[in-house]
Amino acid sequence: MTIQPALRLGELVATFALAQDNAFGQPLESQLRSCLLATWLCDEAGLDPSTRETVYWTALLRYIGCTGHAHEVAVVFGDEIAIRAQTLVHDAANPAEVMRDVLAFATAGKPVETHEQIARTLQEGVQAWAINNFAAGCEVADMLVERLGFADAVREALAFTFERWNGMGFPRGAAGEQIPLAMRVVHISHDMEAIARLFSPAEALEAVRNRRDRTYDPQLADVFARHGEGWFDQLAKIDPWDGVLEIEPAPHHTLSSAALDEALTVIADFIDLKSPYLAGFSRRCAELTAGAATVLKLDEATRTSLTRAALVHDLGMTAIANSILDKPSQLTRAEADRMEVHTLLTEQMLRRSPALAVLNPIAAAHHENADGTGFHKGLAAAACDPNAGLLAVANAYVSLTTERADRPAMSGASAALELRRRRAAGLLDGKATEAVLAAAGHFEPNEKATSSRLRPSTSWPAGLTDREVEVLRLAARGHTTREIAERLYISPKTADHHIQHVYTKIDVSARGAAALWAMQHGLVT
Repeated sequence: MTIQPALRLGELVATFALAQDNAFGQPLESQLRSCLLATWLCDEAGLDPSTRETVYWTALLRYIGCTGHAHEVAVVFGDEIAIRAQTLVHDAANPAEVMRDVLAFATAGKPVETHEQIARTLQEGVQAWAINNFAAGCEVADMLVERLGFADAVREALAFTFERWNGMGFPRGAAGEQIPLAMRVVHISHDMEAIARLFSPAEALEAVRNRRDRTYDPQLADVFARHGEGWFDQLAKIDPWDGVLEIEPAPHHTLSSAALDEALTVIADFIDLKSPYLAGFSRRCAELTAGAATVLKLDEATRTSLTRAALVHDLGMTAIANSILDKPSQLTRAEADRMEVHTLLTEQMLRRSPALAVLNPIAAAHHENADGTGFHKGLAAAACDPNAGLLAVANAYVSLTTERADRPAMSGASAALELRRRRAAGLLDGKATEAVLAAAGHFEPNEKATSSRLRPSTSWPAGLTDREVEVLRLAARGHTTREIAERLYISPKTADHHIQHVYTKIDVSARGAAALWAMQHGLVT
């Protein structure tokens, strides 16, 4: 197994930026380009080195909370990636323009006779929804960035991601210099990158002039208007990945050993927040893959690489709309084709960093079949990394034993039978299959399994009761208050009472943050 080099913090955060591009339907490296623009704006505006450093990290992490409320956006608008792509170019400080987009997406595909009622419902509740939605994104972002060890200045800036100069943003309605300077810079650089790329640099410069003193800090907008044309020319000549790493604030921090494992676990949780049905999925895959490696008595370096590959293997899922991930019926062929792209995107994002690229032969091959009929390369077992089959089988087992929108979870014994059927059909490697099943507690001919799922406990974190843990698990999986009540045979009022108690005890205010907390504390594994 190739020894993994240490990972620079800049590489980690730039990889997060690529995943955020996916979540907003943008080409990879769009957010890296906006980071370069933000840094040049800092330099020309004469901002101090400390602010420049905060701007750098803020620009790359701006939408790190996006997976924490993707499900909620999709419930209202269907394809949340499509509407997010639209928000990158509209004037978010102009309520009429925002509402036009909201109505267009909310009524898309709905019968014409329902449009008027949808419009009334939105007009009555859209502000409260927006406040809750954007607060949820900021809350998740703060939890993830805190785990990555960033300074308070970065965390503070990210709390104002969706605010606007004229006070028409969310969730606080902050205005003017109440918004941290770093985020005011990023507001301009992100919007200008998107408008210039999707339309033209000239239209971007026109937008920054028109929106000054409404959407953007007027002094910063004026600086961009004066120098933006040259910056766009310069941007066209630079490799965004190399350019961003070249200006990474010094001294460069590197992550190795336990710090690297924690950083990759943050990536895993960021991925799995995308859908309520994925909560804890990557962690379970990593645990099971590591267990299978132990069954096979693989060396420590190999076990470590397998675990790390499992943590990041679904990074490309950030490009899949929740209207597909959370669909309660069979996917169409076109939707299935779109799903298959996620392994390719995982490979593309990981290969930019030498420290992450070494994980690709395993991480990006988790849907390859032993007979060469899998995706995205159609590689047979002989053409894959010798240990890639372990993650492929672990991924299949965890998927089968996880509830999905279109089916209940299989029992461990049923999943074992299904995997052995696939092994017999030549789809899964035989040795890998038995190692994974042994790690999961399945031994032929005895199928008595030791489940890694939640077990009873007399002492839960944060002082949660047994009932509150049950409620938290269901809430993390995206179940509504009414659905939680039905599953637990209690009234909706009682279910809501439990939810509010749980949120108070774990100090969160939204489902996404509750799901992230539950993942961190092993309550949804």
